[in-house]
Amino acid sequence: MVATSTIRQVVHAGRRLTLLNRHAISARRGLILSGAAGTGKTTAITQFGKTHELIDHQRHPHATGRIPVVYVTVPPAATPRMLAAEFARFLGLPVTNRANMADIIEAVCGVCCDTGTSLVIVDELHNVSLATRAGAEVSDTLKYFSERIPATFVYAEINVERKGLFSGTRGQQIAGRFSLIATIPFPYAEDWHGVVATLEHTLRLHHHQPGTMVGLDRYLRQRTGGMIGSLSHLVRGAAIEAILDSSEKITRRLLDGIDLDHAAEKNNTHPAPTRRYGR
Repeated sequence: MVATSTIRQVVHAGRRLTLLNRHAISARRGLILSGAAGTGKTTAITQFGKTHELIDHQRHPHATGRIPVVYVTVPPAATPRMLAAEFARFLGLPVTNRANMADIIEAVCGVCCDTGTSLVIVDELHNVSLATRAGAEVSDTLKYFSERIPATFVYAEINVERKGLFSGTRGQQIAGRFSLIATIPFPYAEDWHGVVATLEHTLRLHHHQPGTMVGLDRYLRQRTGGMIGSLSHLVRGAAIEAILDSSEKITRRLLDGIDLDHAAEKNNTHPAPTRRYGR
């Protein structure tokens, strides 16, 4: 795990909100992560979830059966029942075809209250469109969960403002309760240099020369557009290639031979030379 500035900000802000909400009865505050794909939203919220769970275990070292963190992903074209079923599956609750949505929600809320759930993470929220009836009902279901479960809710989605999550009456309610953290590509600055150095430090290649990747940090920024997801893909792909060809080191030539995701390649203003496969 690379402790980026975004992860540190999310963990710090999330920790503050969980303390703020600990004794709140209603109108609990939440957190939304929004940004382009590949900027580390899912990584940040899952790292926060892990941190929160460790803190909970330290506060309750002898407690058994606790579920301090619930993590769900909103399915495509989600309906309220589908979302409720995702909560139930995470908690290990059986969902039969006969079970209606009210029964599922009641079971989920009951288990969360009984097991001390204090953090609920909802990923891929961009699958909910408030412009549709189903999307509006899913939003209402999430709001109902937040009122029934005494927990801090954290959402992650792609470009929240463009998706209209803050539009209309429902959007105004969300905007009035949630703080927004924007995830953006890393600029070519000290933080980017630190991320590259941290990734290089994790390498366990036998012949890699330390400092090689740090010396290529400008090139890596141009190749990936500052996207942490693309950078991770590039470095891990190059490390695998170095193992497969027995060179056991990462070089500029090796990095040139690694294809990236389409978005990174499209926005690359300094394209790599023609790829050469094989050695």
